[in-house]
Amino acid sequence: MSIEAKLNELGVTLPDAPAPAANYVPYVVAGDMVYISGQISADENGLITGTLGDDMDVGAGQAAAKRCAIALLAQLKAACGGDLDRLVRVVKLGAFVNSTADFTQQPQVVNGASDFLVEALGDIGRHARSAVSSPSLPLGVAVEIDGVFQIK
Repeated sequence: MSIEAKLNELGVTLPDAPAPAANYVPYVVAGDMVYISGQISADENGLITGTLGDDMDVGAGQAAAKRCAIALLAQLKAACGGDLDRLVRVVKLGAFVNSTADFTQQPQVVNGASDFLVEALGDIGRHARSAVSSPSLPLGVAVEIDGVFQIK
């Protein structure tokens, strides 16, 4: 089954790849690797903002992280000329969680992205990652995630 068919089965439609918000490119292709700039939590209603440990719970943070993963796949699709089936594997995610100083569940929040990628992609969605706290993120978003992908 193609990746897009699996996404459709999961009820996920990829948005257009978001434009960069500052002076950088959304992705760089170097050989068989794609480096995707940080994707912030947003959905069809706009930015998903909040601070974990204050006005957001883990479940809401996981939903925000999943939206970052969907944006990463949208950027990957653009980097692959529209053909997501060029994906060999998700290599690494770097995740930042807008959270209070005493919040310690960043890994559980980022599981929202990791679990989605494995569900959508199977074993090629398994990846290395980091999940760290940040006292604030651009535009007040709850989560930002960048990624490294191998393509053919």
